Amino acid sequence: MNKIFKALLAVWVMFGISITVVAQTAEVNTLGKGISFAPEDNSYSLKLGMRFQSLYVGDYNLDTDEYTDQMLIRRARLKLSGHIYSEMFKYKVQLGLSNRDTRNSSKSGIVQNSATANMILDAVLMINPVKDFEIWIGQTTLPGNRERAISSQKLQFVDRSILNSSFNLDRDIGVQIRNKSKLGSKAILKEAFALSIGEGKDITTKNPGGYSYTGRVEFLPFGEFSSKGDYTGPDLAREKDLKMSLGYTYEYNDGAVRSRGHTGSFIYNNAGNLILNDLQTHLADLFMKYDGATLHLEYAERNKENEQAGFGSGTAYMGALGYVFKNDFGIAARTASISVNDRFSAFNEYSEYTLGLSKYIAGHNLKFQANAGLLDYVESDNYFKVQFHVEVAF
Repeated sequence: MNKIFKALLAVWVMFGISITVVAQTAEVNTLGKGISFAPEDNSYSLKLGMRFQSLYVGDYNLDTDEYTDQMLIRRARLKLSGHIYSEMFKYKVQLGLSNRDTRNSSKSGIVQNSATANMILDAVLMINPVKDFEIWIGQTTLPGNRERAISSQKLQFVDRSILNSSFNLDRDIGVQIRNKSKLGSKAILKEAFALSIGEGKDITTKNPGGYSYTGRVEFLPFGEFSSKGDYTGPDLAREKDLKMSLGYTYEYNDGAVRSRGHTGSFIYNNAGNLILNDLQTHLADLFMKYDGATLHLEYAERNKENEQAGFGSGTAYMGALGYVFKNDFGIAARTASISVNDRFSAFNEYSEYTLGLSKYIAGHNLKFQANAGLLDYVESDNYFKVQFHVEVAF
């Protein structure tokens, strides 16, 4: 080591090479909060986090007596966030690393994302010029239904419902405006508006149709939830007073070319050209928590301008009730159903009935969850489904 030091010193003396080391701090936070870095002048910061889910899924066909199962890494996410220049400019980047995260949303080789993996989930700059008002620029989740806005890390079931899988708005690239206002002594009103490209995340081709316009409002009559609990599934904070949030989203997707607007397959005619269709989506939800109990209700409706085959339209509802005991053991029950409103809809008509069990070792940063439920299809085989997963976040 002494020889190496002398050699580096000689190079510095001979060639006048100066090496400046910017001191950085590495602060290890509590579990699930990641590791934070910042230079001495605080001109930027970086918080690095990681999480993954190991999942087992078993499907028993009640009509054929056939059982199939699989094990996979359902999600693996690298998360980066912080500020740049000043606290007014914050950013968030989230990368999906598992095969399920990076797969294309439709057939492989599609040109809309250059036939590459969908790795970038979030890449957004959040500008906060005044308190409770933000402008978001980039790619991230749209202000859609609550079940989708709740992180997949913080659900009270293994995964989201069939309503969400068919009607959620997911991610898109564009501009969002978000605001929060206080009404009276307790009540809170949250508003969000998004102007986005309309075709979803990681799209690299030119916009074939119009834009997507999304607006959402939330009313919290009894004030804020503890620990941002209006966007976590179970009531781990055990709210001492009743908390409630009523939410409504309306979206108009002008010239949509995917079966579900921002997600699903791209729809082509026989000549190989994209088909454009205007989609309107209504999403409403009620969310309540009190002393470990959670009530979650949602309604969804999607209509299309033209009754064109390939586009999903119809209605759905979801209702879930859960409770977390003081030993951090949780139970939950959920029902959901999808109905179509025209004969050309791409949706299947079916219902789900699900029971869930959870054990929170370190909140949502280390937990074990299991689901068991029935998938009741109107025009195809029915299934009994079991799921088990482990969530790890740091």
